[in-house]
Amino acid sequence: MSTPEETTTSHRYTSELAGDIERRWQDRWDAEGTFEAPNPVGDLAGDVAGEKYFIMDMFPYPSGAGLHVGHPLGYIATDVVGRYRRMQGDNVLHALGYDAFGLPAEIHAVQTGEHPRTNTVSNIANMRRQLRRLGLAHDPRRSFATIDPDFVKWTQWIFLQIFDAWYDEEQGRARPISELVAEYEAGSRTAPDGAPWSELAPLERRLLIDSVRLAYVDESPVNWCPGLGTVLANEEVTAEGRSERGNFPVFTRNLRQWKMRITAYSDRLIDDLERVDWPESVKNMQRNWIGRSHGARVTFRVEDAATSFDVFTTRPDTLFGATYAVLAPEHELVDTLTTEAWPEGTPQLWTNGRATPAEAVAAYRATAAAKTDLERQENKEKTGVFTGSYATNPVNGEQIPVFIADYVLTGYGTGAIMAVPGGDQRDWEFAEAYDLPIIRTVEAPEGVEGAYPGEGPAVNSAHGDLDINGLGIEDAKAAVITWLQQHGAGEGTTTYRLRDWLFSRQRYWGEPFPIVYDELDQPIAIPESMLPVDLPDVPDYSPKTYEPEDALSNPEPPLARADDWVNVTLDLGDGPRTYRRETNTMPNWAGSSWYELRYTDPHNPDRIADPENERYWLGPRKDGETGGVDLYVGGVEHAVLHLLYARFWHKVLFDLGHVSSEEPFHRLFNQGYIQAYAYTDERGTYVPSDEVEERDGGWFHGDKPVNREYGKMGKSLKNIVTPDEMYDAYGADTFRVYEMSMGPLDVSRPWETRAVVGAQRFLQRVWRLLVDEESGELRVDDAELDRDTLHVLHTTIDGVRADMEHLRFNTAVAKLIELTNHLTKVGVSSRAAVEPLVLMLAPLAPHLAEELWSRLGHTESLIRAPFPVADPAHLAASSVTCVIQVLGKVRGKIEVDPAIGDDELTELALAEPNVVRSIDGRDIRKVIVRAPKLVSIVV
Repeated sequence: MSTPEETTTSHRYTSELAGDIERRWQDRWDAEGTFEAPNPVGDLAGDVAGEKYFIMDMFPYPSGAGLHVGHPLGYIATDVVGRYRRMQGDNVLHALGYDAFGLPAEIHAVQTGEHPRTNTVSNIANMRRQLRRLGLAHDPRRSFATIDPDFVKWTQWIFLQIFDAWYDEEQGRARPISELVAEYEAGSRTAPDGAPWSELAPLERRLLIDSVRLAYVDESPVNWCPGLGTVLANEEVTAEGRSERGNFPVFTRNLRQWKMRITAYSDRLIDDLERVDWPESVKNMQRNWIGRSHGARVTFRVEDAATSFDVFTTRPDTLFGATYAVLAPEHELVDTLTTEAWPEGTPQLWTNGRATPAEAVAAYRATAAAKTDLERQENKEKTGVFTGSYATNPVNGEQIPVFIADYVLTGYGTGAIMAVPGGDQRDWEFAEAYDLPIIRTVEAPEGVEGAYPGEGPAVNSAHGDLDINGLGIEDAKAAVITWLQQHGAGEGTTTYRLRDWLFSRQRYWGEPFPIVYDELDQPIAIPESMLPVDLPDVPDYSPKTYEPEDALSNPEPPLARADDWVNVTLDLGDGPRTYRRETNTMPNWAGSSWYELRYTDPHNPDRIADPENERYWLGPRKDGETGGVDLYVGGVEHAVLHLLYARFWHKVLFDLGHVSSEEPFHRLFNQGYIQAYAYTDERGTYVPSDEVEERDGGWFHGDKPVNREYGKMGKSLKNIVTPDEMYDAYGADTFRVYEMSMGPLDVSRPWETRAVVGAQRFLQRVWRLLVDEESGELRVDDAELDRDTLHVLHTTIDGVRADMEHLRFNTAVAKLIELTNHLTKVGVSSRAAVEPLVLMLAPLAPHLAEELWSRLGHTESLIRAPFPVADPAHLAASSVTCVIQVLGKVRGKIEVDPAIGDDELTELALAEPNVVRSIDGRDIRKVIVRAPKLVSIVV
């Protein structure tokens, strides 16, 4: 193809010329399908020669505000990697879709009445425009949005796979529910109470099966946020007990919600972190979130109530110090353990001033329900109330009172604790507040006041046939666990901080569940032939919200108002019947939990991806590998939420045979952030940063001084800079080079608009090496390169290749600047030097590189031109500096050939003018030569 004709008479590399070049090459790339990656089979099949390389950016959300210059940092980086890998001969899959469900679009719909799809589609179009102008080498055929009907269909299909699966602990994997039913029918498995399948009524069978599904409906404590009108997952609640979005208080309520049994995968989610190439900090965040703890489950009998409760403890060695027990106010046994009257001798302090335990418990529960989880855990006033029951400490037979207190949460552990005030400060403070015994079971160092949770020999820990006094912690733990197991009072066990994934949202703008309920209010899966289940139109998009402090309110999803959609007649195999649809929607994490699979086969109508395409792009390359995306780039803020959920979904699909890889993302890289300065006046009000001037060592808005601060870009800080502004002022290539040169990719850095011109000047110098700015003619010759230039060129090639491999783009840019400066200084415009320079520049400034490559006479795009390879023969220095001493003092320096001989070096040293003056005609007694770096002359 011939070189595109210029549409401007300017021959200087200005922003106008850059914009013209960039738009023309973007059009040509689109027309020629330059970035299309072939699949092995299907509608995108083609020649899959070379190694595959699958690179992904974390799903962007199409915000109505569009992009600011901080957003494209990761996108440019992955684009540089993808372009470099293509030049290495790889078949590169790089595409970008849109995570389009979510609360921002719904809030916009609530405020304007506009359907969230309309606003979202418009935002996607704007974002696509901004990103296309950046010159990203995406395969446009593979782009999609999570709101596309076919994508929704397969999201719902995956939900049904999870719903129709259970986790077989013996085999350590998920299996289809049909296999479990077959085992029951064959008699190889019975119900937990021993009843055979044949003796169970139909409803009993359904309840038995539903109780083990990986996706299930459960009435249990959830995070209820009245201010948002929806339930939140644990991961969406801040450490302060408030919603991540909106900062509303969150309360614990028992509600009927969909959950996913992610806890079944706790061990695999931890253990398989050793098999992926991820930052250690992210691995540790996931390990800590899953929170695997080894300890003991201890049973406390309550003889008067003829029942018992279990606690989990990581310190069974401290059991002799358990002087009371505490249950969460919502614990299922609280009513059973609440006695009719206070036992004789009950301290008034324990009764909360109530006449009966029932009154005291009811009042305390109401108070606890109005607190956030954080307020409960802090329990600053150390409140609680006695239930009237005593439990038996199994290791010494002591009767200990059972309290309820709001610092114990139902959602963590067993919802009950054994309180050991000698080893836990909260228990110590509670014991002091309620005048309860405190017994130390670990010898504390001298001078310790309060609880001592540290290490030391066991003390006060002997009764009957159990004596652990003097033992260290680990030996004491082992001895107690053995004793508990021998006496039927407990067992060694492992617990996890992770809880099952709350998967219901009381929102409109999300994927509908492919579930209906029958007349018995039991869930039934919609058959695949009826997918997707589309969202209906509703008169009001907002969930019913309440006063933020209204902890006892109840969710009312917007879909509940669509009566004709909710109550539907379907034939699910036994004739037309009336069913009720699920009115909650899936969380926005659903689509992002599997989107890497759809990139591999985006148009397949029959499955999420053809097995051959999925195996080619995501399958393991050798035994023992997990497989997955070759490089995944995104922010560290997704370390727990998205990455943990995606790993869970992928492992379920792997167990069920739908994918070939055990992990979705093999290598993970977290880019830093671009931050910006913001400025406030004397009132503390932000002023537009682009109107601030620096002078006299300070910053001024007009004539008034302002204060400067540093943080994230945002409209509220009035420090937004958009890519569109950069395109207009400098061109996309300058913007790309500047962002890649700002610093290491994984480190946050400040944005300085005034510094962008440095990147532009670099590209202008490259342009002038090849193009005459007066005539626009190519000024390249075929001259041979001198030795020094060959050394600089091949050293640059060697260094830039290493930087590209390790994502050190800032140092790659620095090396290319040094090469350009050298060529400019010595006046070299030889094809032998400038063609490698253009090729090395191509991943970073692709439009300029394509234009120069074309002007050099190449008719094909350089997208797959081989990246330069350094010649080892030219990596050695072309010259070295030889120091010449006279009587031990440096008198001269000369540049010499590294291979120079002693005689030639001596001759050159003696002829150096400063050395001649220093010798001043005196006799030379001795010349010591250490070629090529030193000559020492004695006179």
